Amino acid sequence: MASHDTAPSRPRTRVSGIGVVLVFVYVILALAATGRSTVQILRDFDEAPFAYSLSALAAVVYILATVSLIVPGRVWNRIAWITIGFELVFVLVVGTLSLVDAELFPRDTVWSYYGMGYLFFPLITPILGLVWLSKSRGVIRTDHAGDRP
Repeated sequence: MASHDTAPSRPRTRVSGIGVVLVFVYVILALAATGRSTVQILRDFDEAPFAYSLSALAAVVYILATVSLIVPGRVWNRIAWITIGFELVFVLVVGTLSLVDAELFPRDTVWSYYGMGYLFFPLITPILGLVWLSKSRGVIRTDHAGDRP
């Protein structure tokens, strides 16, 4: 009698193919925004507290987006949608405000001018992220017992 492998099949993940590239870009953005905001806040916070606080917010968003794309489960998938959607809204709002009323931002933020200082990756990445999430909607890892469908 042949024995069958009773081990559960390896869970599928949305972090494959182009998803790996997306996560890599988010890691780079998280590191860059964290470094930028840390230096800005420690060195020159009094010059532009609003702008530098937005850079810190961007860092937190990029870190959370990165983690939510990597960690398995429906809860983290939902967090990815919320975080990346929030990111897109803020890139559009801050980008537009930085063009319309430059006095609001005496110093650039990560999201100023739609992320021009970062080669527009802050604008492109959430769009690609939301497209990727929609295409990988059925591919959610369910490794954790609390996240099982």
